[in-house]
Amino acid sequence: MIVWLQVLKAAHIVSAAIIFGGGLAIAFFTWFGMRHALRSGSIEALRAVLRYTVTADACLTAPAVAFQAASGVALMLVYRWPFDSPWAIAVGSLFVFAGACWLPVLWMQVRLHREARKAPSTVALPPSFHALFRAWFVLGVLAFAAVIAIYWLMIAQPLVVA
Repeated sequence: MIVWLQVLKAAHIVSAAIIFGGGLAIAFFTWFGMRHALRSGSIEALRAVLRYTVTADACLTAPAVAFQAASGVALMLVYRWPFDSPWAIAVGSLFVFAGACWLPVLWMQVRLHREARKAPSTVALPPSFHALFRAWFVLGVLAFAAVIAIYWLMIAQPLVVA
């Protein structure tokens, strides 16, 4: 096998691991950090959690998602897998679905961070903040489920027409 192809495959796997592991870690940190900050009434802790959540997604997840798409297309071209195969359509559809969930999550994280930044330290956050947090959670679960399904398709490769 050509060395550059091994490097491309390894980089594709690493970017998938960053999406999966990084996404899970960011969600865990955000969920539990926000719950703790909200229970304790520490607006400063809430601000910090949300600032790091936004930063982590921008620095880790976003580049990995972009690379994942590019390297996936490159690998399909190298292996000459048809883009109209059921496998490619399933992977592409799940990738788009995950993105359609994740992009609003990014917007929600930024909005939650802005709301926490402007909230006075002594005032409870409005109900809209909590509703946005619940929507963030639901969309995150849906995106994560799609990523798990993509992992299965990448590993099992059912329906691949070579």
